[in-house]
Amino acid sequence: MRVLLDTSYARRGRSGIAVYTERLVEALREGKQVEVVEASRSGRGPRGQGNALRSAMNAAGDRAWLHGGLPRAARAAGADVVHHPLPALSRGLAIPQVVTLHDAAFAAHPEGYGRAWRLIDGRLHARAVRTAGAVVCVSGATAAEAAELLGAPRERLVVARHGPGQRLPPVSAPEGPGHLLYVGDAEPRKNVPGLLSAFAAYRAGAEHPVDLVLAGQAATLAGADGVRGEADPPAPRLAELLAGAAALVHPSRHEGFGLTLVEAMDAGVPVLAVSNAGVREIVGDAALLTSADELANAIARITSDAMLRERLSRAGTERAAAFTWEESARRHVEAYTLAREIHGRAS
Repeated sequence: MRVLLDTSYARRGRSGIAVYTERLVEALREGKQVEVVEASRSGRGPRGQGNALRSAMNAAGDRAWLHGGLPRAARAAGADVVHHPLPALSRGLAIPQVVTLHDAAFAAHPEGYGRAWRLIDGRLHARAVRTAGAVVCVSGATAAEAAELLGAPRERLVVARHGPGQRLPPVSAPEGPGHLLYVGDAEPRKNVPGLLSAFAAYRAGAEHPVDLVLAGQAATLAGADGVRGEADPPAPRLAELLAGAAALVHPSRHEGFGLTLVEAMDAGVPVLAVSNAGVREIVGDAALLTSADELANAIARITSDAMLRERLSRAGTERAAAFTWEESARRHVEAYTLAREIHGRAS
């Protein structure tokens, strides 16, 4: 089976989607169950970031690629299946299409998305999930949301959990009390303002507070006392940040999977997370779970209790071993096979 995988989004910069795409392609090729062909849009301009004209031009180019360039690439490659790493479908393709749903936050928390996005992209995402030949869901929680919130047929859903994020070099832990670490962006559901508020409350009451490091796009929100930013750290630097962390803090109110959770557990870093269905599924009992309202108290607890951190470090390492890209690739192959079977029955 020859699978064409659209790697356009992965080429826009370092992100969870980029890590997922890169590690999946690698694991699929190592597994040798399918032949993988990559295709991507070229010439995309920089992100709009508030520039309406640039955003509109990018959107128009993305749609031209989705409905024109990508189908041509699939036909030229002789692909049997097209895989979209995000919910999208190309018009005019005579072969099955598979999409990946990372979360359904746009349906569960529409208030966090602009009206234009909800009316256009949100509807297109939902339609892709409902009509694709198969839908790869990154967790059981996401699969449940696909069916309940988006109306996806349950028989077309395949759960394929991620492996432990990007490859990180081994790094020795530095001496000292360490820091708290958040890795990710600052979209509303990630609740970074809530983290900053909780950290300020913790800092006001702690005798010897540790610093907070915001790594990734959320680094733009750094600047308060004790809060440092590290924008877009490459893998070696991320490994250093994890090695020096007293704990990873994950304040997100809604999560599909949470690559950084497994990344931290794999590195032996204690995890503190706001509890939600996706997070509970991934961390099990290997993390300190709390509500968003109690985050400040949980920060105080994990930074002051060395025995708790040691227990969570051991439990996290054991938990992370259950997540592999090899298993994820195997489940993706099941999704590709399912899509072909359903397409064949419909033909």
